[in-house]
Amino acid sequence: MIHAIIPNKTIPEVLKSDDESLKYQIALSLVPGIGPVLAKNLVSYCGGVREVFNRSKIQLERIPGIGPERAGMIRHSIIMKRAEEELVFIRTYGIKSLFYLDKAYPQRLSHCVDAPILMYFKGDCDLNAGRFIAVVGTRHATSYGREVTEKTIADLAAFGVTIVSGLAYGIDIIAHRAAMEAGLGTVAVTAHGLDRIYPSLHKCTAEKMTMKGGVLSEYISGTMPDRENFPARNRIVAGMCDATIVVESAQRGGALITADIANSYNRDVFAFPGRIHDAFSQGCLSLVKENKAMLVCSADDIAKALNWDIEGPLKKPEKSVQLNIFTSLSEEEQRILNRLRESKLLHIDELALSLSVPLGKLSSILLRLEFEGLIRALPGKRFEFVS
Repeated sequence: MIHAIIPNKTIPEVLKSDDESLKYQIALSLVPGIGPVLAKNLVSYCGGVREVFNRSKIQLERIPGIGPERAGMIRHSIIMKRAEEELVFIRTYGIKSLFYLDKAYPQRLSHCVDAPILMYFKGDCDLNAGRFIAVVGTRHATSYGREVTEKTIADLAAFGVTIVSGLAYGIDIIAHRAAMEAGLGTVAVTAHGLDRIYPSLHKCTAEKMTMKGGVLSEYISGTMPDRENFPARNRIVAGMCDATIVVESAQRGGALITADIANSYNRDVFAFPGRIHDAFSQGCLSLVKENKAMLVCSADDIAKALNWDIEGPLKKPEKSVQLNIFTSLSEEEQRILNRLRESKLLHIDELALSLSVPLGKLSSILLRLEFEGLIRALPGKRFEFVS
């Protein structure tokens, strides 16, 4: 997916003209002793990220919560040098940066007080579009856990969800693969930088996920999957989702940490029951017994609890639609369809103007696309893409 060695390119070769502000965003996330809450306060107090680094050490010391030591670290040249190196890395490998003030930043997560100020994403997925569900559980999944995970995700496909998990052994990787099999998007949140995949056995799965979904991390390249990073990773999993499903878990484990964090964010938590004497059912049974999770037995139970049965399916998986699109359309038809996909809804005059296609020809193409079920004609000569 991403190699650890960066090609020998100079900064001007890979950086864009608007990367100066991103450099400061990265730098702020690297300052020791300044977590997400204090970093956001700093940006607010100074009036911007760049302004934080333009303040003198004395001015920074006067800001509540900073003091001499932290002010000195903000002004340290090594912070900016490391930020420049990371900037080259993410541009070289086409990694997207997500700053907490950006529109593309997961809005569900942005409401969480300890959400990271900056994350890195490799993939193709709108992290704010549609419904997001976290599926977590033990690394030692049983055949029962595998069956429940695969069946639940397959049944949730009707609601167009995106499945989020941690790419770990057990329930995590089963959930990612089940999502891809069902034609759903799936996102892995890692506890390390995007210059590596842990465990390495899941690298092929991670590569496939970037086609419809992706890999997300708050950590810069070179960060190892250290033990303390995993609980921090779990807050992103819980925070960016509408709800968390715990399939199997022992009495202690990362899945229960994710469930507790989800509860602290006032998100729904669901747990599947198991046999009362099974070791990997104890965590789920405890969650239910302590009213930390709602007991569910199917995707139908989850949909009802979230009122999805009333709202109806948001969208169907795009798997079969993609096959039709790319095997039967001419280049011009594909161009028109892509324009509608980007804008969702357009008047025929807007389409003709933006694509420089004569109205008569455009009308006949739109009619064919409508017959194919790829677009929908609306009153007033408007057309929308059918997802």
